[in-house]
Amino acid sequence: MKVRKSTAALFAVAALGFGGTAAAQWPERAITLIVPFPAGGGTDTFARPLAQQLTMQLGQTVVIDNKGGAGGTVGAGVAAKARPDGYTFFMGGAHHALAPSLYKSLNYNIQKDFVPVALVAQPPQVVVINAGKLPVKTLQEFVDYAKKHPGEINYGTAGKGSTHHLAGELFAMQTGIKLVDVPYQGAGPMLSALIGGQVDLAFDGLGSSSGHIRAGVIKPLAVAADKRSASLPDVPTAAEAGVPNYVVSTWYAIWAPIGTPKEAVDRMAVEITKALNTPKLKETWAGNGSAVPTLTGADFGKFVDSEVDRWAKVVKDSGVKLD
Repeated sequence: MKVRKSTAALFAVAALGFGGTAAAQWPERAITLIVPFPAGGGTDTFARPLAQQLTMQLGQTVVIDNKGGAGGTVGAGVAAKARPDGYTFFMGGAHHALAPSLYKSLNYNIQKDFVPVALVAQPPQVVVINAGKLPVKTLQEFVDYAKKHPGEINYGTAGKGSTHHLAGELFAMQTGIKLVDVPYQGAGPMLSALIGGQVDLAFDGLGSSSGHIRAGVIKPLAVAADKRSASLPDVPTAAEAGVPNYVVSTWYAIWAPIGTPKEAVDRMAVEITKALNTPKLKETWAGNGSAVPTLTGADFGKFVDSEVDRWAKVVKDSGVKLD
């Protein structure tokens, strides 16, 4: 009889999962962080150093799993269907606030199939060009040149429906120019194409472009922010450069599949906040043009809702449609 009671007690603890002692022991094994873009892009710029810091804090390895494709929606679909046991998280971003308005059907819902954990980074976008292909030095010169060559200038994107794509559409609408978008499987391949001269310019997140800008292989014309970036103080804002109200952020964040134990979600939010405030990551974030965000949980969820609404209007006004 005593053996049966002991066995029943063990099953009760297993059923509770994250209750009591189990919650304090999480994590007990490696954690997978699904990144829905290829290695080398803007998401990776923040995901990898964050994963390294979380590994140190949690005492378990945080493994990056890159699953690129379709503007980040392939990886999001995989993450949405992952087992919600506290050992799989998803690092997406602004791209996933665009997708609901762009795709006729998605196999996930960013607002219903995920639990918001934390906003991780919020670098502004930057208008960057291949200086060898475009004979311009300023943003206004570029606008003037584009008006004289409608439909002849192409810009790279991280995929149809990505923030790079819609940022370009928004810029074209605000300036009255016509550009041709060229989609790639992520920001990494897009930047390689820009550096190699396959495309003329890009509307990229400062996080993925900053290293190439400092290396001198691409030229920034303006940052799409209310104020200049501390990492590129000599680069004007779009408003200063002649395009007022052009403000776009390529933000990145972490979610968990719906059904993930609250204890794991809450602990991860705490650990992310702790990691972002370490001197090492604060320095890395600043170098990539991002301040340290403070939104977690429900507050971050409200931010996502507002971004979904904002980009729905841009999609409608631009007439962009994806098959």
